[in-house]
Amino acid sequence: MLAGRLYNKRVDPIPGARRALAGFFVCGMLLSFTGAILLAWGHHISSHYLTIGLYFLSLTAGILLSLRLAQALLPAKGVAFVLMLGCAIACGAILFLAAAGPPVYAPWRMAGLAGIGAAAGLLQVAIFQAISPMYERDRAATVNLAGIFLGGGCVAMALLVSGAFYVYTAPSILILVAAIPGLFAIMYARMSYPTRPLPQHVSIVEGLKQMRSPIAVLLALLLFFQFGNEWSIAGWLPLFLVQRLGISPEQSLQLVALYWVALIAGRVLAQVILPHVSHVKLLFFSALASVFGSLVLAVTNNRFGAITGVLLIGGAWAPIYPLVIEKIGSRFPSYRPGFFNGIFSIAFTGALLAPCSLGLFAELWGIRAVMALPVAGTILVLVLVLAIWLEARISGAQSRRIVASP
Repeated sequence: MLAGRLYNKRVDPIPGARRALAGFFVCGMLLSFTGAILLAWGHHISSHYLTIGLYFLSLTAGILLSLRLAQALLPAKGVAFVLMLGCAIACGAILFLAAAGPPVYAPWRMAGLAGIGAAAGLLQVAIFQAISPMYERDRAATVNLAGIFLGGGCVAMALLVSGAFYVYTAPSILILVAAIPGLFAIMYARMSYPTRPLPQHVSIVEGLKQMRSPIAVLLALLLFFQFGNEWSIAGWLPLFLVQRLGISPEQSLQLVALYWVALIAGRVLAQVILPHVSHVKLLFFSALASVFGSLVLAVTNNRFGAITGVLLIGGAWAPIYPLVIEKIGSRFPSYRPGFFNGIFSIAFTGALLAPCSLGLFAELWGIRAVMALPVAGTILVLVLVLAIWLEARISGAQSRRIVASP
């Protein structure tokens, strides 16, 4: 009995899970990299929106390709190796981009961004595998913690580029940024994690069966629009603020950092109040406030309006994602964030394409389209929240009738 207790203590996965959570900091830097570096590459001076859209598409392609690779590497090499590999690839890709900035042809930068996306995908899958014991204990709290680390990386990326914008050249900034995943690669190379079975993979047939459930479709659509909204704003906000409002590149990046700070603060506040409020009501009021914030940001013509809109959007969007993940997890136990899981993988894939599509819309209709689409997406999120609330009421009423029947 004593030996069994010592063995269980020795392989307790929670300490390793807590260390792995720090990897979301690097993930945040990588996922927010494109939006921050656009200004250092001088895209606020030109209007090559289609090229910018292809940058985001390259990042997305790298993420999607690496997800399957990660699922093949995890059982063969283990979590620590995949974490180390993801950070090493990120370091190498950023150093490559330091040498491939303008006036080098754009396709070289697209290749580098695909490498950054691949690194982010590897890290995402490995980290969620490492923190699965925490996720199984408390879904909402774990996703909130992950969001805090992810947001911290996004804040750091925006502030690094902002602080060095008028001091260093773009290659110098990228060399500084590359040092961070390089240090994480060294840290993960010296760690080990207990082996755990991978989450059950949901086949295409099973995924199609999920589409028969109205709640699955509603939750997938909500993920699609919410995730697409968050990353569309994060990716295009610096360019929008410079070209539409005339804000300096340095200040526009600081406002992007403020957006991420609002998201982090909102997630911390949500964690405190979640046990004391109705989750459905919190979801509804968050969606309603985000609609108002999106409208403010879309129509403002001054810096004060931009700050107000950014704070409203960031704070209102913060609780939505963890609440949706919690609801999905309770209704669909096979779901795990970071892995392909039936219909929900379709939602994430589509959402990743949202920042890419904005490049085409901006090319056709100008930079104002960058905010017009998130406004529409935010309104759709509010409609979907209402639909989910209605479905829950109907399902609850049916369950009570079944219990009451003789």
